[in-house]
Amino acid sequence: MDLEKARFNMIEQQIRPWDVLDQEILDLLAVVKREQFVPAAYAALAFVDMEIPLPAGQNMLAPRVEARLLQDLAVRKHENVLEIGAGSGYMAALLANRARHVLTVEIEPELAELARGNLAAAGIGNAEVAEGNGATGWAAAAPYDVICISASVPELPQSILSQIKVGGRIAAIVGNAPVMEARIITRVSETEYQVVNLFETVVTPLQGAAQTSRFKF
Repeated sequence: MDLEKARFNMIEQQIRPWDVLDQEILDLLAVVKREQFVPAAYAALAFVDMEIPLPAGQNMLAPRVEARLLQDLAVRKHENVLEIGAGSGYMAALLANRARHVLTVEIEPELAELARGNLAAAGIGNAEVAEGNGATGWAAAAPYDVICISASVPELPQSILSQIKVGGRIAAIVGNAPVMEARIITRVSETEYQVVNLFETVVTPLQGAAQTSRFKF
């Protein structure tokens, strides 16, 4: 496989047509090597428009979904990020290139170890992997400037909403199959949140996601 040609095609044929037009994001996708975060058995699928299987029944998000969430979160260099669902560590690597620090939480020990190894191999020094259930957030290091949930949740718990700073943003894919909505939620005051719906999709559910404590917009 010509990796650079496959990467170029992924960016130009999958990601750019999905309204990912921020050149810094497109450049970042060319720099952070996605194939280094894909299990060896699926290396040939690294740039394909699909979720890629990971250990413990989890999946990497499709490239266009990752890119669109990354663009619309608009992470800045001084910001601290919580990612829920580390997977292979790829989204954490992308976020870390934009942020001051990324804490990514993974419930599956095998995946937490995989993410740590991949991030270290890629030379990402400002991303930390914590093992545990982040489905209600990670209060120990809250509040955060940005929260990215790298899987779907049936609803967004109040506990996660409360862990974001005023002016902070949450990327979440909310709902149940066959209809889920990718959203950016911005906290505009102590009590108010602004929601922007990005696109409909269906992605793997977050393991351990809570079904209660809904927040109504």
